[in-house]
Amino acid sequence: MAPSFSISFDYRCPFARIAHRHVLDALADGADWDVEFRAFSMGQVHVEHDETPLWERPEDDTGLLALQVGVAVRDTHPERFLTVHRALFEARHAEGARLRDESVLRWLLSECAVDPDAVFDEVATGRPLDTVRREHTQSVDDHDAWGVPTFVVGDRAAFVRLTELPRSADDARRTVERVLDMLAGWPELNEFKHTTIDR
Repeated sequence: MAPSFSISFDYRCPFARIAHRHVLDALADGADWDVEFRAFSMGQVHVEHDETPLWERPEDDTGLLALQVGVAVRDTHPERFLTVHRALFEARHAEGARLRDESVLRWLLSECAVDPDAVFDEVATGRPLDTVRREHTQSVDDHDAWGVPTFVVGDRAAFVRLTELPRSADDARRTVERVLDMLAGWPELNEFKHTTIDR
């Protein structure tokens, strides 16, 4: 049976980019995984309990528009999602693109052979924003999630901070499989963090 897991994303996070590159590279190489990509708002994490949630003022956050675009593509053009997902991360972290800029997002969608008007029509319905809110809230309520990327296997969840992009598809696959093995098979391990990073 294919491993099944979810992984959260916010396109602003460099560590989310690294983890998702591992997953995407392995999938492109034929990894037989059932992966659910779930939106998570790093902006909402920093909203105080007595403040208005970002879902009610999405224009105040730099990441929500890109999240809505990603979710809209995932849910209405699933055959193009992995391509767009990768492109959004790379645009932000390799090219320094401003993903809160609709014109940048439209250009990226076109480059990925997705109709920008169709995606932004979907965003205008409010459904993608509602989905981002729901997925974020479920991650917080069900798994006490506080950041990205959070991997979830069954009822176990862990924030995972990888520091290097994959060197190859094999490296990507092995890395993700290690994460899944530790998460599902070693529940006694609560925290393992290097005190220094060799760079």
